[in-house]
Amino acid sequence: MSARVPGAVLYGVGPCTTVGAARCGSAVKATPARARAEQTERAAAKSAGGRGRVLVARLDDAGDVLLTGPAVRAVRTLAEEVVFLAGPNGRAAAELLPGLDHVVEWQAPWIDHTPPPVSKAHVAGLVGRLHGIDEAVVLTSFHQSALPLALLLRLAGVRRITAISNDYPGSLLDVRHVVDESLDVPEAERMLAVARAAGFELPPGDDGKLAVQRPLPDIDKFTGHLPSVGADAGKSTYVVVHPGTSAPARTWPAEKHRQAVRELAQDGHRVVVTGTERDLTAYVAGDHAADLGGATTLGELAAVLEHASVLVAGNTGPAHLAAAVGTPVVSLFAPVVPAARWAPYGVPAVLLGDQQAPCKDSRARTCPIPGHPCLSQVTSEQVVKAVRELTQ
Repeated sequence: MSARVPGAVLYGVGPCTTVGAARCGSAVKATPARARAEQTERAAAKSAGGRGRVLVARLDDAGDVLLTGPAVRAVRTLAEEVVFLAGPNGRAAAELLPGLDHVVEWQAPWIDHTPPPVSKAHVAGLVGRLHGIDEAVVLTSFHQSALPLALLLRLAGVRRITAISNDYPGSLLDVRHVVDESLDVPEAERMLAVARAAGFELPPGDDGKLAVQRPLPDIDKFTGHLPSVGADAGKSTYVVVHPGTSAPARTWPAEKHRQAVRELAQDGHRVVVTGTERDLTAYVAGDHAADLGGATTLGELAAVLEHASVLVAGNTGPAHLAAAVGTPVVSLFAPVVPAARWAPYGVPAVLLGDQQAPCKDSRARTCPIPGHPCLSQVTSEQVVKAVRELTQ
């Protein structure tokens, strides 16, 4: 526990763990030299009898997909072509990942939060789109099964399938990777281990952090909203506050976000509020912050986050997007899932929230405890102090 941030835990999972150190950079920069190197790698893989068209699958949300980045780059080293299978909530994130050739979107009835009915047409549509895939690496969370998708991949003619399965897979898997789920391994590392079990390793010089494709979109059109962006765009000049999450159990109250924005401004920080819920972002921003609610694509949000000094957010996709562009995070983390698995990976972070609250490990989407004590007891003062911790 930090003496300077009461109630907070200094938390840095993955390759970059030092709070107060220089900001972690992304693992792969898209430069002309890098593009030529990738072409060379693909040609070498093909001439060496590469692994053909390889599918990487992760069918849930944007943050989950961003965490597959190291695994995708490992697959890229031997695959002649890499196809990513994403759900509708993860497609935009998949399109930001380095190393992909194509993204296929499909809504899985056993994973999506608003699952479609199972129908012959829906299943046949996916099977038809996956013909010609030689191999698949199926990536899942610890509470998901890879076997339904493995069955569909077999029907599509996929010859080699690798996945985690603690259940007997029969003939559905060629490489069954068994893990001890009582151990909390960072999700990015857990998925990279699946790729390694399939025989794929990160290329030399790849540090295994999260990454996005470069260059990021131009955000000059937000110049009127963002403080000191433009000619000085390479300089970190503002704090981003992202109040929304995909589940109420992971959400810090809106009024506390609004108070934190006001106190951050009073502490001398320029503040930008982001999100998709325009009423929420407008309320949180008030008269003290620039409101970009509903204004950015995911790629543009990545660019906004890259130029920020710190992101304040819950356990949600933008926290992982910040990690992918090397921006520190004040993580308002509800313990419904383990922070050791899901906290921002590879960047300096301060974790706020009672990690021993009664909702711990419940995976609840709506808080089961009256008063939402794990996050409601976090104060705006703690957030301001955590921002100072990460900017000093």
